[in-house]
Amino acid sequence: MPSGSGHTTLSERARALLELHQPGNPVVLPTVWDAWSARLAVDAGFAALTVGSHPLSDSIGKPDNEGMSFDDVLTRVAQITAAVPVPVSVDIESGYRQPASRLIEGLLGAGAVGLNIEDTVHSEGGRLRSSGEHAELVGALRSAADAAGVQVVINARTDLFLRQEGDPADRVERALEEAIARLTEAADAGADVLYPVGRHDPETLRRLAAELPRPVNAIALPDRDDPASFGPLGVARISFGPFLQTALAARAKDILARWG
Repeated sequence: MPSGSGHTTLSERARALLELHQPGNPVVLPTVWDAWSARLAVDAGFAALTVGSHPLSDSIGKPDNEGMSFDDVLTRVAQITAAVPVPVSVDIESGYRQPASRLIEGLLGAGAVGLNIEDTVHSEGGRLRSSGEHAELVGALRSAADAAGVQVVINARTDLFLRQEGDPADRVERALEEAIARLTEAADAGADVLYPVGRHDPETLRRLAAELPRPVNAIALPDRDDPASFGPLGVARISFGPFLQTALAARAKDILARWG
């Protein structure tokens, strides 16, 4: 375990992270990528953070979609957890071809107490796991966390809405129905939070929050969306994906242009 992050502290942080997920009163987990961005978010008053694979990979000069290794992720996560005193969750993409036991062991060793796991398998041509296969992985992660004695907060993600497959006339409705079935199966396997990733209209997001059996994670544009708009839809968690880094990059370009 990292210095200062003993078993009791990790267990407490995991419980604290899960308790922050309240449908209708969503926790905002700013998506960070290094110690600097993590400190920036904590200094702004946020009670927990998530580490995004896209901004993290950008920050080390490697491509998203598992262009970096799990060891790359753990190196950065350990730096983040050493820099801030709040619970940290980590986007581990589709698992970097690692067994569930290694994923949990590595995250806990780096001081993290939550994870996102998606159903796109980047190491196999970007195929979508079957719902049963994804649920099996979620269950293996839950079993590994239980064996470690920490209630790691598992956020099961589906990429169905991002893929935009099939007839456009009924694409959203079919994706919605399949996402609800797929994420319900993940919840039954041990997921604590469910993440139908994508930019959804309010009615779609309201239906997802109402019909899914666990707290729902929504993605937001931090410089454009209304923070108060998500609670009434039943959302329990808000994260920013790559969009905080993107917004900061645009502002930095403006500043630098004055001197270029």
